[in-house]
Amino acid sequence: MSRPGTATTRTPVQLAATVVGAVFLVVGIAGFIPGITTDYDTMQFAGHESHAKLLGVFAVSILHNIVHLAFGVLGLVMARTMRNAFLYLVAGGVVYLLLWLYGLIVDHDSSANFVPLNTADNWLHLLLGIGMIALGFALGRTARPNRVAGNG
Repeated sequence: MSRPGTATTRTPVQLAATVVGAVFLVVGIAGFIPGITTDYDTMQFAGHESHAKLLGVFAVSILHNIVHLAFGVLGLVMARTMRNAFLYLVAGGVVYLLLWLYGLIVDHDSSANFVPLNTADNWLHLLLGIGMIALGFALGRTARPNRVAGNG
């Protein structure tokens, strides 16, 4: 916590975790907006029966959107410290790589596809997993904070 008149500082890894968390929040909210989400009226709570697609591409359900919202909030909370920001990016990246593997293994029309997932989701999960882990390791090694606010 900063004192009045001092700069608030964040390390690069904290800034990255904040941005990633904010993007997940935006995506979670967008998944509930008709027009941004096509076939909105077919959205189910969970399962492959949901035909709603964010941006007409990524399969979504109510549960999927809630997970994005929760992941976004978690990112913003964990970005408060350098260590937790690093853990959010790396552990979150591992979760997305596991989700990518799950998407490759599970039949998209199976009841086991409870999220739901499609091919576009699988590619996105692979890129998110690699990207988050790379950000965590590339930025988590630096200890120099960047000034983001204040009079300094």
